This record gives sequence, structure tokens and C-alpha cells, in this order.
Amino acid sequence: MAGSTGKQWTVEGTDGFESLKYNKSAPVPKPGQHEVLVKFHAASLNYRDLIIPKGKYPFPVKGGVIPGSDGAGTIESVGSGVTKWKAGQRVATLFNQSHIYGPITQQAVMTGLGGALDGTLRQYAVFSEEGLVELPSNLNWLEGSTLSCAALTAWNALYGCKQLKAGDVVLTQGTGGVSIFAAQFGLAAGATVISTTSSDAKAESLKKLGVKHIINYKNDPKWGETAKSLTPNGVGVDFIVEVGGPTTVAQSLKAVRPEGIINIIGFLGGGPGEEQPGFLETLSNICTVRGVLVGSRQQFEEMNQAIQVNNIKPVVDQKVFGLDDLKEAYQYMWDQKHFGKLAIKID
Repeated sequence: MAGSTGKQWTVEGTDGFESLKYNKSAPVPKPGQHEVLVKFHAASLNYRDLIIPKGKYPFPVKGGVIPGSDGAGTIESVGSGVTKWKAGQRVATLFNQSHIYGPITQQAVMTGLGGALDGTLRQYAVFSEEGLVELPSNLNWLEGSTLSCAALTAWNALYGCKQLKAGDVVLTQGTGGVSIFAAQFGLAAGATVISTTSSDAKAESLKKLGVKHIINYKNDPKWGETAKSLTPNGVGVDFIVEVGGPTTVAQSLKAVRPEGIINIIGFLGGGPGEEQPGFLETLSNICTVRGVLVGSRQQFEEMNQAIQVNNIKPVVDQKVFGLDDLKEAYQYMWDQKHFGKLAIKID
């Protein structure tokens, strides 16, 4: 039973991680007619969460927002008009609360948790009954908390424009959440996965996941050409999950096959203004370059079914932080000490 107060974080300003403010006695909200009250047990962090308090996020952010898009918890109570849920069910949050199915709309872009709307880094939260999905039964709270952003983005990259199929080749970059999920989904579908990393230790972890082709991008600056050479008959990669941005797109264009897809899902390697390939290179390489902003609830539900049927286990970093230690968690992830997803346990 929810008490009258709970713990929550807010982002007050853009002065870096010092903008994160902790309130240990925030009022517990009450659900409206078509809303549900969720008690969170875990949340997980994304790169987006780190750059919001630094003022570098390119999508809408409201002042004093409660951060975090990813969370897993139990439904505590429901409004009088709710028909979809009942108390006690295990749920995860939908990143863009209004993106229910089909292509994303401008309206849905304005409903991102932890940015335009209050998010998950708190003990209790109220959501529309349409803004949640049922958690796969094979996942614990920490694993379930990783799905909302990284997993769904990876799923959309592989199934949102053209359907991944057995025998295709997937190229992932690094060992962050989206890249690891893309590798796992690719392997589950019977695809060949090629991954890049700069760490021998992380390369070993990728091998344990089943990735057979690993390129150290620091030792091989022409890793795009190397990746292409690893594909059947050297034709190139079908799906590229591009997280680097300006510093890596040039190599992705070297790796992609004709009619292949480069999914732009991040900009870890820099932002606007940095030297990068021109749009005509999509023509000369006969490929599609596509921006991906997470995915819809329909895609989330389809992904969860695949996770459950294939018993896919999200990769959660061995270090788990408590809600009280959120600033330390932000710094740990900023320093790129994590492998896979960094989870926050919420008591």
C-alpha cells in the first residue's frame, strides 16, 4: 500500500549532474479516471539521461522534470475507468507515452518520459493506462527496467523499416544498451552480427553473447571496410545500428550494402557542426539512412513476445546503484565504465 510520500529526483537547470536534486518526501500522486499508480522497483539509465542536465538534449525537456524513461514496477492502484490493468500486474513504461502504433507523430515526440513528461527515477508515478506494457514473465525487475528505450530502439532499427531475417548481417557499435540489444536480437533471428569495441575485456563479453566477428575500432580506423569484408561475398552489411554520429557515419557508409539501412540512433561521437558525410553519399552508396526515436507500444509488445519466447536476458552491468546514489550512477555511466545497461534499484 502506497504511503503519502515517496522519493524522487528532478533536474533543476543545466549545470551538469549537480542539477540533479533529490526530494525524499514528494507527495504520492493519485490516479485519475483512466490512469494507474505504479510503484517502481527498478529503473535504468540511457545516454539521453546524462545529457539532459547538461542542456544538450535535442528534444523537448520541461523545467524541473523528473528524469528517466525506463522503469519496471507493480501497479499499485487504478482509476475508476481503467479496463486494461489491475493492481498487482508487472509493467514497464512506454518511452513516448502517445506513440501507440504506426509511425511516430510530432505529437508523440512531445510525450517522452524524463524529458517532456515526468519520468521514472522515483518511487511512485501515475501514468495513462495506455502508456504501459506488461513485463515479460522471464525477466526480473532489473532486467525488465532496461526495455523502454534501448531495447525498443534496437528492435525498431531491425524491424521498423525492413524486417530482419535469418542470414542478414547486423553491425553494432560499442557495448552500450542499444548495441547489446541489437546484437542479441540479431543472433536470436539467425543473423550474423559484427560488433566494434575498443576494449579487449568488452570484446570477450561480446564473444560470450555469441558475437563471432569483433573489430577493435581503435586499432582499425577503417573498420567499416573490414566489416564489409566479413560479409558473404563482401557485399556489405544489411542493418547498421549507428550510435556514434559524425565520427562514425563515414565508416558505416563504407560497411553498408546496396539497399542496406543505417539506423541513426545516437550521437556519442559528437553533435551538429562536426565534419560528416553529405547526404548525396546515401545515393552513391544506394542505402537508406534513417533516424530512429525509440518505437511504438505495438512494437514494444511484439518485442516482449520475442524476448519471452527466446528467453532473451538483457545484459545488466554488474554494478547496480540505489536510487539514493543516482549522481554516482550518472558519473559511472558518463565515464563509460558500464557494459550493457546500468540499472537503478528502487526500494
